[in-house]
Amino acid sequence: MDRRKFLGSLVASSASIGMLSACHNESHGQNEALSDTPIYPLHALSREKIKIIDIRLTPLSYVHQEGPLWGVNEYIVWKADAGLIEVFTDQGIIGIGEGSPYSEPDKIKKYIEERVKPFLIGKNPFDVDFLTGGGPDRDYLSRAAWAGVNNACWDIIGKTKEMPVYRLLATNHEPKASVPIYASGGVEHKWYENGTEYLIEEALKYKEQGYTAFKFRNGTNWEYSGMTLEKYLPVLRKLREAVGPDFKLMIEKHSHDFEDIVNILCPALEDLKFYWYEEPINQWKEDAVEKHLQIKEAMPSVMVSGGERFTHSLQLHEWIITGAYDIIQSDCNFTGISEGWHIAQVAHLYGRLQCPHNWHGGLTTMANLHFVAGVPNGHMCELNQTYNPLKEELFKRPLIVKDGYMELPDKPGFGVEIIDDVAKKFPYVSGSYLKPNPVIQKKI
Repeated sequence: MDRRKFLGSLVASSASIGMLSACHNESHGQNEALSDTPIYPLHALSREKIKIIDIRLTPLSYVHQEGPLWGVNEYIVWKADAGLIEVFTDQGIIGIGEGSPYSEPDKIKKYIEERVKPFLIGKNPFDVDFLTGGGPDRDYLSRAAWAGVNNACWDIIGKTKEMPVYRLLATNHEPKASVPIYASGGVEHKWYENGTEYLIEEALKYKEQGYTAFKFRNGTNWEYSGMTLEKYLPVLRKLREAVGPDFKLMIEKHSHDFEDIVNILCPALEDLKFYWYEEPINQWKEDAVEKHLQIKEAMPSVMVSGGERFTHSLQLHEWIITGAYDIIQSDCNFTGISEGWHIAQVAHLYGRLQCPHNWHGGLTTMANLHFVAGVPNGHMCELNQTYNPLKEELFKRPLIVKDGYMELPDKPGFGVEIIDDVAKKFPYVSGSYLKPNPVIQKKI
């Protein structure tokens, strides 16, 4: 039996006996930290009599007047968006949440008003799992809408029970009150200028701020900039020498030929003791799992991460049980807290870590932060380092990193309050956040 058929047989055999219980039985002895099948959080709570009476989405934007916020490949990002979702109840409790603003908040607003709100009015938010799991696998607009409402319902549940969400989620382990944060950036170095120096200075800046880990992307368009793998490997070596042996370095998404990844890049990452390699190839390809396993063989000590675009546990099941991903990066602004919890439990049973994609503003961070703190395999939380006031200035008391950690508010729900007149401070500007990089486009 070849590798692909073997992997397919694993998936078929596991799926046939049910997701979580099957994983529990198959992984007997693999993870002693989780000795019993976990209790789903809502099963451990008494149901309250409360109804949803309204749902609103307020689109928000920040436009940087001094130039692009960041850029990668042949694009620049000229604005940041957020979509504040508020779920109102007959008890006066209001839950807040967000789905991925990459789907454009005004479009998510329209979808919620037409599809989500008519269905949920009069329903009990304690039925969040049954009510908010809608949307096709790869229709990210609908997934953003349902996930954002799911998160807001969890805020309501926490406020109703007078408990932080992360404590509700931790039914079989001690939750974290403080979560390690890694600096996620590497989207401002331009290879056609002083890209190497900028990247190294950026990493050293985060180290001085108390971070212990830094993830970076591939910079500006390689063809335009004359960058090659042969030129790139010395950059990685200089970076490692600058930050020292103990500072964690992570690299994301290099669109190279598979053979070059395995034979050139992976050995270099192994030699330089990188912490993880994120989504090295397109996860939607038919042979993606098999190729990820070959990449892992080429760098035995470097972890492979991914899964930010997957929206439910069945999509991730094969990746988890085969070990194609060491770190699962499912994001609560696509999965919602509910499905994220199920994904984390399956991943934990197989010894995989949970470290969600978290690239947007404070509304996304608040949900993913509680998620990491509340699941048994929560590892770290990503934090976007580009300038974006929607990260800190939406809340009356912002979520702040100190010495590489973020403290969770010990208040009911997500524990944060939205500032007054938020829509006036951050008026929405429609349109895609991406624009062509004019420097690169002149040549291309």
